[in-house]
Amino acid sequence: MTTRCNRRLRAAPEATPATPALACLACLILLAGTPAARADSVIYKCVDAAGRVEFTDNRRGPHCQVLDVPGALSAPPPARRPQAGPPRAAAPAAPGVPAAAAGFPRVDGAEQRARDADRRAILDAELRIEQQKLAELRAEFNNGAPERRGDERNYAKYQDRVATLKDGVSRAEKNVEALKREIANIR
Repeated sequence: MTTRCNRRLRAAPEATPATPALACLACLILLAGTPAARADSVIYKCVDAAGRVEFTDNRRGPHCQVLDVPGALSAPPPARRPQAGPPRAAAPAAPGVPAAAAGFPRVDGAEQRARDADRRAILDAELRIEQQKLAELRAEFNNGAPERRGDERNYAKYQDRVATLKDGVSRAEKNVEALKREIANIR
């Protein structure tokens, strides 16, 4: 995938010497930002003996340097090769701890207590809001007989609003129960 912008720019006699390199760099940056750019592609800037600059994805010799384009996708790191020698056994996990959790980073006890306190405060605030919402919905629902509004001359509209209120009360009750369970699960 050799860019052709430098060939076209060399043909333009009115271009200044710095213009082709800048134009090619702009083309390169635009090309790197397109969705078709591969994540594993490396871009080289090659300057030949005559001073001509070429941008390519193929290394053409020692005169080519890897170009670091800001915002471009970079190649993934190479896969690690296993070291020669006898295979080492993995460190055994602590008793009662799953093997997957053995390599997981540990959190200091004081930091975990602070996180739990923050979580409890957030859940308590959500619980208060949800209980207030439930109380308002129950008051409006009025045990299944809410007051009719002026715009509900049609009985079907009134029934729709009653059904919506009943669903809202049910949903708010479930939310309160779920928040209470979540708070109970905090250590």
